Parts: sequence; C-alpha cells; structure tokens
Amino acid sequence: MKRPLAILALFLPWPLKRWVYRRVFHYEIDSTARIGFSLIMPAQLKMGPRSRIGHLNLCKGLQLLDIGEASTIGRGNWITGFPVGHPQHFAHDPDRQPSLRIGSHSAITHRHLIDCTNQIQVGSFTTIAGYQSQFLTHSIDVVANRQDSHPISIGDYCFVGTNVVILGGASLPNQCVLGAKSLLNKAYTERLKVYGGVPARAVADLPEDAAYMNRQTGFVW
Repeated sequence: MKRPLAILALFLPWPLKRWVYRRVFHYEIDSTARIGFSLIMPAQLKMGPRSRIGHLNLCKGLQLLDIGEASTIGRGNWITGFPVGHPQHFAHDPDRQPSLRIGSHSAITHRHLIDCTNQIQVGSFTTIAGYQSQFLTHSIDVVANRQDSHPISIGDYCFVGTNVVILGGASLPNQCVLGAKSLLNKAYTERLKVYGGVPARAVADLPEDAAYMNRQTGFVW
C-alpha cells in the first residue's frame, strides 16, 4: 500500500505532498524542508530545517533517512537498502541498520549510487561532490558463501571527489579530502589528509587553518 501512495504523492503540490508524508507516512519533516519530484520511501524520514531533496531521486529499502539542518540531496541519486527482518539475507547480522544519516550543512550532489544495505554516516559540513560515485556497503563473502555488509563513515568537514568508490567498512576521518576516482576500502583515522589512488592512501597533508575545514555555512560560493 505504501508504494502506490508514494507514487501518487509524486504528482502532488508540495504543501499537499508534505501533509501526506506527515499524516500517512508519519515522516518528520520540518516546515522549511522541501522534497522535489522524487520517489522517497524509507520506513522513517527525518528532515531538519531548510533541508532539501531535489528532483529525480529514488530512495527505497531504508529503515531511516535522516537529513540534518540545511543539508541537501541533489538530483538523480539512487539510494537503496535491504530491509531488516529477512529470514535468510543478512540473518547473521541482526544489528544491521539500513540507513543514511547526513549531518548539518552537508551536500550529496547529483547522480550517485548509494547502497545503504548497512548504515552510511555522512558528517556535518561535508560535500559528496561531482557525479557517479558509488557507496557500496554490501557484497558476497566468498569464504562464508553469504551476503555480508559493513557500514561506511564519512567525517565532518570532508570533501569527497567525483566518481569515487567507497566500500563497506571504509572510513574517511574528519577534515579530509578523498581525491577523484579513488577507491576507499579501509578505515583511516588521520585527519587533515588528502587520500587518493586505487586503493586510496594518504598522499598529502592539509593545513589546520584550511578555510573549507573551518567554515560556518555549508554552501561554498
């Protein structure tokens, strides 16, 4: 029943669409938040003040989509997960959280593939830039012969370049840059670094006073 209603809501003007989301789906949407022409179907949705979801996005299979104050999801993003409670898939991991959590003043730009079979955390004042990046939290464990998943963490004040691949279990620390076309496949801990390459490694240092890492508003003019 939820999917047909979500499809119907696509074509409603925003005030009426927001009313349906709040009253029928019990989504928590701030009065200053807005959703464009997008199919949004997580089990739970939380949108903070001045947050935005643009046009032509698909979001399904998530337990939670949580977007902080003044954060945005751009256009054409494919955000999917695998619901909890399946008797076979991921049954060995009862604590798995298929969710996307975005801090305040952050942005996911356009045409990215975001697999939230396990949790993806994006910090505050962080930019997922460019186009066609892939966040992949699940794969096949060939030793155990089963589907497996691991969370991804992107810290505060990070810049993720275009067309990257980030795998489950990877972590980009606070105040770091991930270079374009890089593969991040492990959890790093050192802040103020530029990580790049396939696979990514630390390739340069960033100054403590870098303006991007100390800004007070998310949008960069």
